[in-house]
Amino acid sequence: MNEGSASLAGSVSLGGEVSVNRLGFGAMRLTGEGIWGLPKDRAAAVAVLRLAVKLGVNFIDTADSYGPNVSEELIAEALFPYPVDLVIATKGGWNR
Repeated sequence: MNEGSASLAGSVSLGGEVSVNRLGFGAMRLTGEGIWGLPKDRAAAVAVLRLAVKLGVNFIDTADSYGPNVSEELIAEALFPYPVDLVIATKGGWNR
């Protein structure tokens, strides 16, 4: 597990099986204005994701309606192959 600053907040169990740091990352604002379309600065969005994980964030919340699909594509671009302890939670959106 990455022992960056995010781990200082402690951890929480998801479903009794997976433990994540209490400080996670919400990916909704990675998209363009109004949570629609591409971000103005794609490189900055990718850098934010990489820095979050570097600082110990191991839980990312997203949804296919952010963009739509933009936040999930940015997460894949920035973080694949994914760290073994990273949990990415996606919610139902436009298609589900």
